[in-house]
Amino acid sequence: MIKVCNVSKDFKLYKRPAGFFNVLKSAFYRSYEVKNAVKDLNFQIDGGEIVGYVGPNGAGKSTTIKMLSGILTPTQGEIIVSGIVPYRNRIANSKNIGVVFGQRSQLYWDLPVEDSFDLHEKMYEIPPQVFRKNVSLFTEVLDMGSFLCQPVRQLSLGQKMRANIAISLLHDPKIVFLDEPTIGLDIVAKAAIRNFILEVNRTKGTTFLITTHDMSDIEQVCRKLILIDKGRLQYEGELKSFREKFGRKYTVSVTLREPASGFGHPLLEVLGQKENTISFSGDKTKLSIAEAVNYLTHTFEIEDISIQDSDVESILREVYAGECDLNPIPLPDGATPENSSPPRTPGR
Repeated sequence: MIKVCNVSKDFKLYKRPAGFFNVLKSAFYRSYEVKNAVKDLNFQIDGGEIVGYVGPNGAGKSTTIKMLSGILTPTQGEIIVSGIVPYRNRIANSKNIGVVFGQRSQLYWDLPVEDSFDLHEKMYEIPPQVFRKNVSLFTEVLDMGSFLCQPVRQLSLGQKMRANIAISLLHDPKIVFLDEPTIGLDIVAKAAIRNFILEVNRTKGTTFLITTHDMSDIEQVCRKLILIDKGRLQYEGELKSFREKFGRKYTVSVTLREPASGFGHPLLEVLGQKENTISFSGDKTKLSIAEAVNYLTHTFEIEDISIQDSDVESILREVYAGECDLNPIPLPDGATPENSSPPRTPGR
């Protein structure tokens, strides 16, 4: 459904030093720098997938969305969206896609929501029966019945976001790009939007590409993850595999039958103790969860135990901070992180 091959996008930025004379000088000579927003990007998305597209601020996520929707033209490389090159045939591409930017609205400020829907019907030449069916479905699933007749300027942020997502799907697009769809929303509005995405994907087979900094969106909705940083692809694959492969840290909480002291394992860090409950942190590359549980059950009289594995947010936090390498250098056969050592230089 989406194919991105060796895509780069450069921006030419004007540099003007401070000072009056530099302003005069810039009238005759200007200095520029080239910023690589996206560099040699490659990924593929199949039809019906819900994909999380994540990365730190400035990684190139919004730039990618704008190239996929035809707003920007890549500096080099090839993009194909549902068989169409988006920046060469924007009109045909726009009929296949829906786009929602969290900070921008497709609704008309002074008109009721339903009037914006009617205008959208005319612009996209949506068949009347399809339009009525979609409005009815989206109104029910997104709980929009109470504000369809209200002017957009009177709506809350959550109501406007629900209406924006609905209007982007009225023409039954094959692909929907959601850029920060739950930004600034409360937990009820977020849950409504997540359930809506899953329902539309299930009933219509719509493909979704979601960029967000709220990892709960990714955990609850997406099955596939694409991670970029500084415009380059860092990871593409199943979300479950990402968590299993790079989730090194875990937390074990134990409730003891009697108070105890002297916790003594060098590879388990005590995070805190409240009455008879103690929380430990471990690293799978040094001590597996099974080994940690075995140690704790043989050391203490335990009444209850709970284990929390790494979630996507904690893994990405380590990646962004440079504490987790997504492309580690492979170790020699039979070596482990504990017993491996750097190769010896001849003569030493």
